[in-house]
Amino acid sequence: MNRVVEVDSNLAYCVIEPGISQIELFKYLRDHHPDLWIDSTGAGLDSSFVGNTLDRGFGHTRYGDHFLSACGMEVVLADGRVLNTGFGHYANAKAARVYRYGVGPFLDGLFAQSNYGIVTKVGVWLMPKPEDFCAFFCLTQRDEELEEIIDRLAPLRLQGLLQSTIHLGNDLRVFSSRARYPFDLTGGKTPLPADVRRQLRERYSVGFWNVAGAIYGTRGTVAATRKSVAKALRPYSPVFLNDRRLALAERAVGVASRFGMMKGLAERLESVKPVYGLLKGIPSDEPLRGAAWRVRDPDPQTPLDPLDCHAGLMWVSPVLPTRGSNARELLNILEPIYARHGFDPLITFTMITERAMTCVTNISFDKRLPDEAAAAKRCYDELFDTLLRTGYIPYRAGPSGMRKLSAEPDVFWEVASDIKRALDPDNLISPGRYVPTPKPEK
Repeated sequence: MNRVVEVDSNLAYCVIEPGISQIELFKYLRDHHPDLWIDSTGAGLDSSFVGNTLDRGFGHTRYGDHFLSACGMEVVLADGRVLNTGFGHYANAKAARVYRYGVGPFLDGLFAQSNYGIVTKVGVWLMPKPEDFCAFFCLTQRDEELEEIIDRLAPLRLQGLLQSTIHLGNDLRVFSSRARYPFDLTGGKTPLPADVRRQLRERYSVGFWNVAGAIYGTRGTVAATRKSVAKALRPYSPVFLNDRRLALAERAVGVASRFGMMKGLAERLESVKPVYGLLKGIPSDEPLRGAAWRVRDPDPQTPLDPLDCHAGLMWVSPVLPTRGSNARELLNILEPIYARHGFDPLITFTMITERAMTCVTNISFDKRLPDEAAAAKRCYDELFDTLLRTGYIPYRAGPSGMRKLSAEPDVFWEVASDIKRALDPDNLISPGRYVPTPKPEK
């Protein structure tokens, strides 16, 4: 089930099956509809676009909230019935792929982060290739500047001037995408000592916090928005890139490198190029390198599937208001827990909506080392329990996280279980995925 079923170039949508990967959809549109972009995630070339949508994942463009860009589903229920949501259950409905809600209850949400049915088709809104595009990047030299830079960007996001998701990754996140943990520099000590961390920032020409976003629109709107962004981020000297400027920078670095010059610029370009592509909807495997941060083998020359290189990864993703003070409060919760268990807090804040940020933070470990794997599990448990207690609830979770999220009596999860019992009384579809297993009726 990896077909592109339909594409409408004028209204910028497609209908796809769950087996199609990011790279397959990207190549199909590039070859047949080059004026339409997808919203790529950092999940790698072969990840399912529908799977990410149903788990409410996000990417980098102004269509970053994938579930919000989905319109109409075909779902096979446990009893074999086929449900079409929205207007899709009416023959020849003209607005089935352009108006999400249809008439009556909005059922699409039941099939995101649930086990109520098997989604076999989804309508996806695509991004029309803009007349103009400009990416922007900046960095902070000090950790303490995080709050200010968030509070400078938040009003632009709330006003609608910045429509892309905006990512703020710490230095550790950038290091992990470029190399493995430097055990040779630390003498085997973990987590990364402050002096080595500072040394790596200098080596890779990155900041303590590193910001990436994009501006899309006409030449006039991009130019005007760029002025607003430049003004808001003036203390951090933002850099604006389009295709022409990026090509010029690469040529300059190529010439200068022959004479041992511009090493800092070369390192910075290596860091921004994969992100630049993602901001234009171009998928990449580069972000997958971060999963292997603590793997003891030599750094591979090409990105590898984490499953093929012994990479252990536990992922926690709390949601918070778009306020610098909340970001700092969350860091004050996360960082001591990571330190206690010997891991590095690889952290990215993403302005996913006008008012909310996600914090994606992961525990990287070598699966071949039983003691390290056990420490990772203890770290994960403490992180998850503390986040729940302090009100920073993750927006996604695996089975162990879901057991924590639904452990306490709660009307919400009771109703979710009631719906499961009604749609799948024999618990055939993905038992325990997001929805607690219903208790037998008395």
